[in-house]
Amino acid sequence: MTYKEISGKGLIPVLNEEYNEEETAEMLKTGKIKVLLAEDHAMVREGTRRILEGEQDIEVIGEVADGQEAIRLTEALHPDVVLMDIAMPVINGVKATQEIKAIAPSTAVLILSAYDDDAYLFAVLEAGAAGYLLKNCKANELVEAVRAIMRGESVLHPVVASKVLKRLFTGQGSTQDHPEPLLTKREIEVLKVAARGLSNKDIAKTLRLSARTVQAHLGNIFNKLNVSSRTEAVISAMRVGILSTEDIQNVTG
Repeated sequence: MTYKEISGKGLIPVLNEEYNEEETAEMLKTGKIKVLLAEDHAMVREGTRRILEGEQDIEVIGEVADGQEAIRLTEALHPDVVLMDIAMPVINGVKATQEIKAIAPSTAVLILSAYDDDAYLFAVLEAGAAGYLLKNCKANELVEAVRAIMRGESVLHPVVASKVLKRLFTGQGSTQDHPEPLLTKREIEVLKVAARGLSNKDIAKTLRLSARTVQAHLGNIFNKLNVSSRTEAVISAMRVGILSTEDIQNVTG
């Protein structure tokens, strides 16, 4: 597959030398996970694309080299996942994530960055990122992270997860300034188990529920907390006192 720069659309995957809107639209109707790459280094972008396109259930639908184009192409193509770098020109990954979540709440943003600085990490999670990986992760870890994001699961590199837990344990990320959302007893139980990093299948087994029921509860939790991922839900729940540090002691990433 080749990519062509299209005015107003950024880099679009094309099936031949001439951009064909009908062919591109048809490709976007496939049942694959649609991924938009936002990375300013061409070599990294190319390598990432090759890794993802080696999977039958993942389709890279576009590439951009700055945050502004990431926002524009997200609005144009409606990707399932935006794989986002933080240090990018024009608009950085933090601001781009915030804008993307505002215009496309159902699109998940997965950060792939060389930085694990607290300032970047917590800013982008606050902006609505569903996960955070470091660029030293393995190819299979990246692929599984994209799939996990689509299942609504938390995706945090172990180094990043330890920073999040440390911040929560010390109380730096918890306030009681927000009114507590109304979660049912069962929703709180599901959230507590989900906070430990278990898959939907394992949550269902633990609570003796069906996987479909677990998914429904997670959907309700996300709606009530106004979030789109487990990572956001855990952070939000910690802030308002729904979860305690004991509830997430076993999170590993």
